[in-house]
Amino acid sequence: MSEVSDEVGITGGTASEIAASVRELHERGSLRRGDPLPPVRNLAVQLGVNRNTAVAAYRLLAQAGLVVARGRAGTVIAGLDAVAQEGYAADSVLRDIGTGNPDARRIPDLSPALASAIGRPVLYGEPVIDPALDEWATAWMREDLPDRPLQITVTNGAADAVERLLAQALHRDDAVALEDPCFLASIHTVRLGGYRTIPVPVDDEGMTVDGLRAALDSGVRAIICTPRAQNPTGATLSPRRAAELRALLAEHPYVLVIEDDHFSMLSQRPYETLIGPGHRRFALVRSVSKFLGPDMCLALAATDPETAERLAFRLSPGTTWVSHILQRLVLAQLTDDAVLDQIAAAGRHYAERNAAFAALLSERGIPSSGADGLNLWVALPQDANGTARGAARSVAERLMRMGWLARTGDEFLLAEHPVPSQHLRLTVHDLTDEETVRLADDLARAIAERTVRHPQDERIEG
Repeated sequence: MSEVSDEVGITGGTASEIAASVRELHERGSLRRGDPLPPVRNLAVQLGVNRNTAVAAYRLLAQAGLVVARGRAGTVIAGLDAVAQEGYAADSVLRDIGTGNPDARRIPDLSPALASAIGRPVLYGEPVIDPALDEWATAWMREDLPDRPLQITVTNGAADAVERLLAQALHRDDAVALEDPCFLASIHTVRLGGYRTIPVPVDDEGMTVDGLRAALDSGVRAIICTPRAQNPTGATLSPRRAAELRALLAEHPYVLVIEDDHFSMLSQRPYETLIGPGHRRFALVRSVSKFLGPDMCLALAATDPETAERLAFRLSPGTTWVSHILQRLVLAQLTDDAVLDQIAAAGRHYAERNAAFAALLSERGIPSSGADGLNLWVALPQDANGTARGAARSVAERLMRMGWLARTGDEFLLAEHPVPSQHLRLTVHDLTDEETVRLADDLARAIAERTVRHPQDERIEG
């Protein structure tokens, strides 16, 4: 795309005037997302101003999130790219096997807890977190972080917690390390905040040491990590890997480490952490949505005291706090033995159903991973020409013709990733035995058809 011409009409003699002119052109539609602005030197000549004035104008626009600097590619008008969302696909008649949803039948009934959740009215100026929930959550978190000074904050779900944590610690365009492939909500949150994403590869043991080292060397100010049941891969931090990462982070104690332990009570794996005893900025976030349901939009964040104090400014009583009725409802459920038994049974169910389907795939020569979590991460083989490029999209297209709607791994890759994914993420725990066998057979057939390289493949993949 060629650079914006003088005819667009950027005007001004000071940095603020030039920035205001670009903003107005954008609001009028004369400048749209992706349009390049003139190089700084050219703009300075056009307007008859000092080069530093043009630089300052572009800096003001970048700080406001209106433009993005892309190095040698120049400065372009910013915009929000669409990010895939979890959940059922809208208006689809296909059997959706990419939802990432928990099983509604395994979410506890709220009715027994409702009476105890009401209590006395809570008024402005009272503590953000209900005292009883604070006490219970502190004991729960200290079981896994016994040697760290921590305080509990309650938020409207894990995504809200991560957004608030980043906002209190970072400025726009600061770098954040994300797992690659990555949880969709984390990608969305970082993009909306205007932060730069630094991808860290994930293997079966979690974030790689070399990947995190490279991210730290690039100057990341925060790290978002999933210690177990990583979405989409199902990876869980091993004790060895966690120890290696803690040793690496010991040299960076002020980098904010956010652990999103979203599968906590359902997980069949022990919790391992990146947060060393001497780390100064951290947050362990645990949402209840996977085991009490997405509508129970509440998460608990165990943080260092300074981070907790900063978060408190962003949770004003009566405005952005979390309803105390909801907090009491959550506590009533999490202290009910029958509910806890149901949660434990749900966790075993997800693990058993995933393992059973993985065994069916293995019998058909299809490798998969996902030792923990709601999903399976299925690797696709190379085709007859020895390439896996476009494999996920091609196989997903064939599954659609068979009545299945799957998610390709591309949706979970960071924008900077240079190679298309070779994976599918499948949510199969709610399929019947008959459906699981049929899906395994259909997936094997879709892969076989693709590897033969029928002529229509060129249209599908092109």
